[in-house]
Amino acid sequence: MRNLNKLLLFVLIIITACDNADVTSYVDPNIGGVAPLLTTKNPTVHRPHSMIRVFPVTKPGLTDRYLSDKIYGFAVNMPAYRNGHVIELMPTTGTFSADHAVNASTYDHDLEEVHPWKHSVLLEDHNIIAEWTTTERAVIYRFDFQNKETANIVFRSNGQALFTMNDKNSVQGWEESEETRQYFYAELSRPFDTNGTITGGETASGNKEVSGRRTGAYLTFNDPSTPVEVRIGISYIDENQAKDNLIREMSGKTFEQVSEESYGIWKEALGKIYVEGGTERQLRIFYTSLYRGLERMVNISEYGRYFSGYDKKVHEDNGRPFYVDDWLWDTFRSHHPLLYLIEPEMQVDMVQSYINMYEQCGWMPTFPQFYGDFPAMIGFHSAALIWDTYQKGGTNFDVEKGYEGLKKNAMSGTMLPWRTGPMCTLDSFYIQNGWYPALPEGAEETEPMVDGFEKRQAVAVTLEHSYDDWCLAQLAKALGKNEDYEYFSKRAQNFRNVYNPGTGFMSPKMADGNWVEPFNPQLSGGIGSRMYFAENNAYIWNFNVMHDIPGLIEMMGGPESFTRRLDDLFNEPTRIAKWQFMGQFPDASGLNGMFPAGNEPSFHVPYLYNYAGKPWKTQRRISEVMEMWFDDDPLGLSGDEDGGALCSWYVFSAMGFYPVTPGNGLYAIGSPFFKKVQIKLADGKTFTVKADNVSGRNKYIQSAKLNGKPIDRAWIKHSEIMQGGRLEFIMSDRPNKEWAADPSVLFQLTEIK
Repeated sequence: MRNLNKLLLFVLIIITACDNADVTSYVDPNIGGVAPLLTTKNPTVHRPHSMIRVFPVTKPGLTDRYLSDKIYGFAVNMPAYRNGHVIELMPTTGTFSADHAVNASTYDHDLEEVHPWKHSVLLEDHNIIAEWTTTERAVIYRFDFQNKETANIVFRSNGQALFTMNDKNSVQGWEESEETRQYFYAELSRPFDTNGTITGGETASGNKEVSGRRTGAYLTFNDPSTPVEVRIGISYIDENQAKDNLIREMSGKTFEQVSEESYGIWKEALGKIYVEGGTERQLRIFYTSLYRGLERMVNISEYGRYFSGYDKKVHEDNGRPFYVDDWLWDTFRSHHPLLYLIEPEMQVDMVQSYINMYEQCGWMPTFPQFYGDFPAMIGFHSAALIWDTYQKGGTNFDVEKGYEGLKKNAMSGTMLPWRTGPMCTLDSFYIQNGWYPALPEGAEETEPMVDGFEKRQAVAVTLEHSYDDWCLAQLAKALGKNEDYEYFSKRAQNFRNVYNPGTGFMSPKMADGNWVEPFNPQLSGGIGSRMYFAENNAYIWNFNVMHDIPGLIEMMGGPESFTRRLDDLFNEPTRIAKWQFMGQFPDASGLNGMFPAGNEPSFHVPYLYNYAGKPWKTQRRISEVMEMWFDDDPLGLSGDEDGGALCSWYVFSAMGFYPVTPGNGLYAIGSPFFKKVQIKLADGKTFTVKADNVSGRNKYIQSAKLNGKPIDRAWIKHSEIMQGGRLEFIMSDRPNKEWAADPSVLFQLTEIK
């Protein structure tokens, strides 16, 4: 009995250690602060999925914010991911100047402290310590004026705005962005002595209100002997709600209490996935990636109500949060599947939000924002989001209304890139013939609705809608709509219409049924190959048939031929100088041959070796990509992060599995990075992935067990994870080419009910 008690005590200590483990120290918001080619990351302070997101404002137009010498202000909020900010404020010292550049200050990253819950910097030119922390709908800025001379705080806008000084310690107003107002209410910890307004570059001392574009207000403190705190609540409803949000979330709390509360929230959120082993570098990349994935979608409910940009009205939320800020072309692949794994109830609320948007505006959105839909990219991947969630058991939403919206998009909506609304002639052609018609390169566009830069993207549109129609077909079947199931299942095979067996590539086909010639699979199609594809060329789009991988393998000549095509993808050189190639394909970052590690159409591709009976090749490729193209410094992201898309790929891949086909309930097994991964599931269960002998060298799986029973398959079911349990791998530095070498079992297995 004594030994049993010791054993139970030991187990309790281990469990407690896991529950209390603090992984927040591994998060560095400056990772990815320098973009490889296109768009950088902000070091954003916020709470998971919170409405307010704040960061330092560096030189306007500067792509790589981390490299900026100066801070020009502090954002009150970023209402739409990677799309600027509304209202900024900046502390200064001495005689006030309305000049934006004069107010700016140099800063030093070595004197900076940055976390998801708090950020502080030294503004060297003014000798001010600036720090900030947030709740869900409010932010505290604290400015410690070291020189104790006259101090100023200036509020500014870029767009149309209103600033009103109510008394000696509060300011309120709004700024308009995309024809939608964000309201704010700011309280200062002590009264200011004088004030004024700014219009353009001119100041007006004593004015208490100003409106217009590029306006602002300034406050002056004659004796800033103690730090000045500025507490700001925001709202999309009105100024009164902004004030109410501030009072509800910060009243009676000190800066330290708010910061500590936010820290605790992040500790719990990041602790839902606990990993052991791996290097310090790998842990920093992993938990920073998880932090990035918990930024979106954004809950904009404000204590029972929300403003909807889809009908420009305020709605009751009936106890269910309303979420916006999503880029489905990017996030349906791995971001939403990751959220469902660790936050299933929240994911279901996100799905219901999409359905609310459809009811309010008449179309299923593609990139829903706070002001309405932003019709970006291609496909209608709300079908993937809704079906994947429903199929996994997340059914607590109005599925019939959701199906209605999806079917309307599929049957009546335009498929044109970066467009929304009713069909055009190209869409009618697609429904009748089964492919999006292409034009010869250089031909004059005949359809006026086509965007002059984005073009038709004819092949990529056909491929993506084939997958979306497959998702819609599965949902139709689950709802007993058998005629729709048959119809959309047939449309899901349209990818076959753009495969040219003569060249072995997905290729542009004209309206008369002939292939576009000449066609160079690497270079045809202009910038980003947008006449025919999306952001990348035919080499990577060749493998974008996620819903019928057996059919794709068959089209390419069988497993051995398919494997060679994958190998060729990773080894194909650019046929022009690399600098010229990147000029044509700036999104193709993290380039391994023609495989762009930093762009979404590539995410599932390394896992496709599993489907050809070569999982050891997947294990090698995954390890190679993760080690080469991700790092724990400002250059650490291989491409545009796109609000959780790229980082969620890393989180899944580091855990050892990935959802190749959202909607079928399966995860392809890759190569785990850590000795142990524990995923805390919503019902209190835990799923553990254990990898014995794993290291950078030992990346190959020798054998595997699930709950103690050997498995010889390179995938795992979603339902197996949600039951809790243990997946164990034995790793080595040499591949076991016999393990999971028969892919036929995979094609017979489905989670789809």
